[in-house]
Amino acid sequence: MVDRAAGAPALPDDWPAAPETSLALTRMGSFDWDLASGLMHLDGHAHLVLDLPAEEYDGRRASLMALMPSEEAARLDARVAQALKSGRDHYGVYFRIRRRDGTLRWTHSQGRVRRDTDGRPVRITGIVRDATAELADSTARIAADAERRWQTSVAEAITAALAHARTVQDVIDVLKDVHGLELFGARSLVLGLLEPGGRIHLVAEGPQEAFVPGTRYTRVDEQYPMSEVIRTLAPRFIEGSDDFAESYPILWPHIEPLGVEAAAYLPLIAQGRPIGAFGLLYADRTGFNAEERNLLVAIGSTLAQSVQRAVLYDQEHDLAEGLQQAMLPRRIPDVPGAQIAVRYRSARIGRDIGGDWYDVITLPGGRVGAVIGDVQGHDTDAAAVMGQLRIVLRAYAAEGHTPATVIARASGFLHELDTDRFATCLYAEADLSTGVVQVVRAGHVDPLLRDTDGSCRRIPVDGGLPLGLSAEFGRLEYPVTTLELDPGQTLLLYTDGLVEQPGSDLDDGMQLLTALVRGGPRDIQHLADRLCEVVDERGGEDDVALLLMRRRGTLTPRSGGRLHQPVAQNDPEALRSARRMVRSAVVAWGAGVRADEIELVADELTTNALMHTDGGAEVTVRVLAGPQRRLRVEVEDGSSALPRRREAGESGVSGRGLLLVDRLADAWGVEPRGSGKCVWCEFTVPERPGPGSAGPSGGTAGVPLG
Repeated sequence: MVDRAAGAPALPDDWPAAPETSLALTRMGSFDWDLASGLMHLDGHAHLVLDLPAEEYDGRRASLMALMPSEEAARLDARVAQALKSGRDHYGVYFRIRRRDGTLRWTHSQGRVRRDTDGRPVRITGIVRDATAELADSTARIAADAERRWQTSVAEAITAALAHARTVQDVIDVLKDVHGLELFGARSLVLGLLEPGGRIHLVAEGPQEAFVPGTRYTRVDEQYPMSEVIRTLAPRFIEGSDDFAESYPILWPHIEPLGVEAAAYLPLIAQGRPIGAFGLLYADRTGFNAEERNLLVAIGSTLAQSVQRAVLYDQEHDLAEGLQQAMLPRRIPDVPGAQIAVRYRSARIGRDIGGDWYDVITLPGGRVGAVIGDVQGHDTDAAAVMGQLRIVLRAYAAEGHTPATVIARASGFLHELDTDRFATCLYAEADLSTGVVQVVRAGHVDPLLRDTDGSCRRIPVDGGLPLGLSAEFGRLEYPVTTLELDPGQTLLLYTDGLVEQPGSDLDDGMQLLTALVRGGPRDIQHLADRLCEVVDERGGEDDVALLLMRRRGTLTPRSGGRLHQPVAQNDPEALRSARRMVRSAVVAWGAGVRADEIELVADELTTNALMHTDGGAEVTVRVLAGPQRRLRVEVEDGSSALPRRREAGESGVSGRGLLLVDRLADAWGVEPRGSGKCVWCEFTVPERPGPGSAGPSGGTAGVPLG
C-alpha cells in the first residue's frame, strides 16, 4: 500500500488497480506457454476473449490451435517461429478464431519470449485481446481511402482524356467512350451547349437508345434539368425516381423506361458565364454523398474548361479554313481533254492554317497549267503570302511565259515581298492534244504517275531552289523536264504533308502513297477522297494540297497550241528532249507525213543557235490559224547577229543549214527579240489529224523525254 501524506486527498482502497483488473477492464486476457511441455495457461479473461470455456480446455496449445482456421493457425505459428529463430524477444500478430456459434472473430496476441542463460527460448508470456472493433475501424478507413483513391483516379482519368480533346467532337468522344461511362458509373449521359437566344443544343447523348425525342433543342426557360442548372448556375442532384417525377413531369415519362433512378446535372461555367450543361443518369442508386457531389462538381468544372477551349478551337479552325479556302481558286475550270480533281485538308495538329495551294490555269491552244505549292509556315502570314504568290504565278503563266520563266519570275516576286518566307512549287504545263507535259520543280516533291492499269510510279524531275531562295542566291535558271501523258494516265501533284510523317523517312511516305494510289479507286474524284481519308485518319502537323489530272484521250488542238523547250549549252539531254517534243507535237497535230522534215529543220536551227552563240536556245512549236493550218517552229537565242544564207565552203561542212531550211520549210524568217533574235519556219499541215495519229507511239508514257 502506498503511503499517504498528511492532508492528501482520499484515494480508493483498491488504488492502484491490480494488473489483472486493468486487463479485464480493457478486455484482455493473459497466457503463459511453457515451450518444453507444450502446456499453455490461460486466465479467465483469455477464455472469454477466445470464447473457450475453462472446462473444455485441456491446457494444451494444440487444442487452442484447433479453434482457428488452418490458414490462421499457420500464420500464427510462422510468426512465433520467426521470433524464436531470429532471437527477438517479442512478437505481435492478428489472427481469427472460430467462436462456438461458427462465426469468426479477429483477435490480437502479443507475446514476450523468455530465454535461459544459454539463450534458448523456454517460455512465452503475453496477452490476447478482441480486435474486432479495432479492425472494423481500420477496414472502414481502408474503404474510405479506397473510395478517395477511386475518386481521384476518376478525376485524373477524365482530366487526362479531356486534355487531349481539341474539338467539341473530341470532347464528345471522350464522354461517350464506353470507359467514360464506366468511370462515372452512370447508365447514360447528356451534354448540351448554350446557343445565342437562350437555346440549348443537345450535342451528345449516350448510349444512343437513351436519347429522348424532342430534347435536341430546348430553351433555358423550360422545365428541364439542364435548363434549370443553366438558369441557376447551381448543380442539381436528383436523389430518386420520386424526385425526378415530381420535379420534371415532362421529362420523366421518357426517362422512366430507361431504368433511371437518380441523376446529377451540372452547369458548365467558364469565365463566370454558362456555356452549357452536363448530365449523368444512374440506375440502382439513390442519393449522393458529400464526396460524390464534390467529385462531380470538380469534373463539371474541368469539363467546362475543355468545352470552352474546344468551342474556341472549332471557331478558330472554321475561320482559318474559311480564309484558306478563300485564298484557293473558287472553282476549277472545265478543261477539254482532261479530268481534274483537287483537294485541300488543313492540319489537325498545330496552327491549322497553312500555305499549301493548288491552281489550274487554262492556256491558249488547248494547253493547261497545273500548279501545286507550299509556303513555309502555318499562320495567317503564310496564307497571305500563298494568296499573292498564287495570283502572280497565274498571271505569269497567262502572259505566255515558258514554264521555267513562270517559276523564275514567281521566285523574284516572292524575294521582293516584305517577308522571310520561301515556298516550294511544281508547275506542269500540259498540251492535252499531244500529251506532252513540261514540268518545272522548285524544291518540291516529285510528282507521281498512275498508268491505265493502275500501276503507279514516282517521276524524277530535275529541280531548282525553292521560290524566294533561288532569287536571293541568284540561281534563277530552272531545268525543264518533258514527259508524255498518254490517254487514261493520271498525273498526281501534292504537297509534302501527304507523304511526310513525324519520325518516318520521306521515302517510306512515298512508298506508302504509291501503294495507296495503286490500290485506290479508278475514278480520280474517289481516289482524291480516299487519299484525304488517310490524311484525316492520320492527322498531322501539316496541311495537304492535292491535284490529280487525267488525260481523257485524243483532242484536236485549236489554233495557238504551243510547246516550249529550253536547250542549254553542252546539254545533249535537253537537245534530245527538244527533238522528241517536236516529233510528238507534229504527229499529234496531224502532220505526221512531214514529221521527218520538220524535226530535221528544228534540229538544224537549234544546233545553229548553240554553235554560233554563247548561250542556250529556246525551242517553240505551235499551231497557227489561217486559211491553212500551219505548224510553226521557232528557235530563239540571245545573239543579235542575224544568220545569212550562203553556199557551202570548200570543205562542204558548213553553210548548208539555211539552205536546208529554205528547201524544206514552206516559209522561214528571222525576227529581232529584244537582246536576241528568233529564227522561225512554217509548214502547212492537214486540217485534221489522221486516224490513229492522236499521239506518239507507246512505250514512253510518263517517262521524261530525252
